[in-house]
Amino acid sequence: MRIKDVILGLVSLALIGAGATLIVTFFVNPGTREDLPSEESQDFNVPVLEEENTQAPGQVRGPEDTTLVLTVPKMEIFDALVPDAAGNDEEKLRDYAAIHLEDTGFPWEPGANVYIAGHRLGYPNTASFLAFYDLDVLEEGDEITLLDADGGRYVYTVFEKRVTSPTDLTVTEPVGGKDVLTLQTCTLPDYSERLVVQAEKAA
Repeated sequence: MRIKDVILGLVSLALIGAGATLIVTFFVNPGTREDLPSEESQDFNVPVLEEENTQAPGQVRGPEDTTLVLTVPKMEIFDALVPDAAGNDEEKLRDYAAIHLEDTGFPWEPGANVYIAGHRLGYPNTASFLAFYDLDVLEEGDEITLLDADGGRYVYTVFEKRVTSPTDLTVTEPVGGKDVLTLQTCTLPDYSERLVVQAEKAA
């Protein structure tokens, strides 16, 4: 009987381990990027800066928390959290309405180009879903507001809208004589280029 008990005990442990593995797989990792619609892989082509922008203004001390809050009334975006992230940070691209591209300027820095990118389509049931779908409705004179973690408020006015190629990194650079905010998403229907809107900080 002892051998039988040992064998049954080992089988029970094996079944418990297999069950635990299935539970972890199901609840902790319910899906992969391959489970998402195929167009999503083309829905976002944010610049990935390999080194700090050498034309960026000197660092000015700002809030320790670099998260920004974005409001674009014409696009019905209100108080959207915008974390600082790399252009290939898949988690933040999915979970937030937009990201501030790391190594580009912040609104408290004079002469900065604050570069923010958001999804055109995004992922259902996340903050990214259709976040920047209406970016093309913005026109010259429309207002965009940023808040920083210390309560600083920065108001920008749209002055330009254009389409650029995914390889054009000049849109991330400072614009001479201006404090600029750049909003970027992908073009429709094929996501092959970038739609870029730039706004200047109000005096």
